[in-house]
Amino acid sequence: QVQLVESGGGSVQSGGSLRLSCAASERTFSSGAWGWFRQAPGQRREFVAAWRRSGGNTAYADSVKGRFTISVDDSKNMVNLQMTNLEPGDTAIYYCAARVSRPILSSLSVGSQYDYWGQGTQVTVSS
Repeated sequence: QVQLVESGGGSVQSGGSLRLSCAASERTFSSGAWGWFRQAPGQRREFVAAWRRSGGNTAYADSVKGRFTISVDDSKNMVNLQMTNLEPGDTAIYYCAARVSRPILSSLSVGSQYDYWGQGTQVTVSS
């Protein structure tokens, strides 16, 4: 069973930056796609960003475009989420997710399409 371990959450002021990382426990694990999702208190989980191995495609939620960047380090079996110009509305628990098989582009933002999930890391942005 593959486990995803996240790190990098914390508290920052509005306009600040954070970098989240997520590593797979199995070195031989190769994902068809990586995704980041978040859930704010009292809210439903929402898509943030995703990366698809085939073609290196990336996808972002409109609310984070231009501020967040997803990247993958295959040598470490890791996905990162660089977050800049953070806003209070970005406050949430952030979850990484991995899908084994290659997804179609339109499914990258669908949480149910992912096979493995991290435990979540808290990001708090104060005004």
